[in-house]
Amino acid sequence: MKNLLTDIAGVRVGHAEDPKVGSGATAIIFDSPAIAAIDVRGGGPGTREDALLDLANTVERVDAIALSGGSAFGLDTGGGVQAWLAEQGRGFRVREALIPIVPGAILFDLLNGGDKAWGRFSPYRDLGYAAAAAAASADFALGSVGAGFGATTATFKGGLGSASAVTPSGIQVAAIVAVNAVGSVTVGDGPWFWAAPFEVDGEFGGRGLPDRFTEDMLRMRIKGGPAASARENTTIGAVVTNAVLTKPQAKRLAMIAHTGFARAIYPVHAPTDGDVLFAAATCEKPIEPLVGLTELGTIAANVVARAIARGVYCATALPFPGAQPAWKDRFG
Repeated sequence: MKNLLTDIAGVRVGHAEDPKVGSGATAIIFDSPAIAAIDVRGGGPGTREDALLDLANTVERVDAIALSGGSAFGLDTGGGVQAWLAEQGRGFRVREALIPIVPGAILFDLLNGGDKAWGRFSPYRDLGYAAAAAAASADFALGSVGAGFGATTATFKGGLGSASAVTPSGIQVAAIVAVNAVGSVTVGDGPWFWAAPFEVDGEFGGRGLPDRFTEDMLRMRIKGGPAASARENTTIGAVVTNAVLTKPQAKRLAMIAHTGFARAIYPVHAPTDGDVLFAAATCEKPIEPLVGLTELGTIAANVVARAIARGVYCATALPFPGAQPAWKDRFG
């Protein structure tokens, strides 16, 4: 176990970034099509192929999931991932045609100091292709990489995090999250992460929670203040399991696992957030549909919270004037 999304067999992750632009993309590639669903909680989401994941619609499995910066421009990322999959002969077959199925979500990082004057076409299709092509091993970096490269939060530099676990019933579950929250992932002005009760083996510093909470610690800190818009903040990610799930069960898993956002970000699911969580199942191990799914969702929510904290903990500041400091810049 590497404490990464790739602990789930048949799942690979690749990143690509453009340091000049200050943004990037992450591709989650499934070696075999995976059952998938989506749960949207934020007030300003940006998604691709979300209607396809509706429970009333026909296609149940996806070939990949694309996560990206760039706001609406970043939706081109899915096209790049799709192009790479097409070259591999992957996709949903309609007679002689193969159509790779690639849902995606984006976050807003257009005001982080990078050069966004990219000309007629944005770089995100090429970033998506490069990210998919880079998904070649079980290891991948965390922090200011991929979709989390240009991410920020209310207090510290955001980033991309991941974590994994095994339920008491032996089901594997893992998460990957790009953290660009309007709220804070840390308590007050201190080093403590809201997700501290769920931390495993000091994976985000082992600082625990403060001995007591003061009124100032519970004061709401919002990135951008009153001027923040509904498109400036989003936390996006995916939770993946090796359990055998139906599409409705995957939807329920996404809904329960979204609790992890509330365990790690304060506040969350606001009008100025675009929070999106995908759920996918590689369908290798049977699961009891009531108690078993509830247990899986409970652990998945913990894993999501841990992934969010790791994304901020591992992040590094962008090399631009006035860039937001990273957690490690202050707390080491």
